[in-house]
Amino acid sequence: MIKKYKPRITLFHCINAFDDCASLAVSSGDAFELKQVRIACSSMIKDVFLLRAFEAGSDAVAVFVCPEGQCRYVEGNIRAKKRVNYVKNLLDEIGLGGMRLSLHNVSSGDTENTGKILRQILSQINDMGPSPAK
Repeated sequence: MIKKYKPRITLFHCINAFDDCASLAVSSGDAFELKQVRIACSSMIKDVFLLRAFEAGSDAVAVFVCPEGQCRYVEGNIRAKKRVNYVKNLLDEIGLGGMRLSLHNVSSGDTENTGKILRQILSQINDMGPSPAK
């Protein structure tokens, strides 16, 4: 019996950047598994959290942050961007692929754009295949 590949995506999101988890979970359907991790501010995202998501079996990790210049804590999204770029370089170095990690500026309540972003991530994962870390 052939087991169908079902991609796993971990989504870290600032509670100020994205708060409509219920509609997002419904839109995921059976196409992929989605694990959401809410954080108080995107500046709290640490490189070890991103790496552990891959270690736990995620095929891709996305980080949703406030639009630049609109962070409630002034520089939270800028700090998150620096950390994500650092981890992307690490993923390339170890052969996992930095394309599996992405950061997106999202306005609160913009479920249409977030759905579009997730479909784009899903398309990229399907092209790359399962994570080599599995």
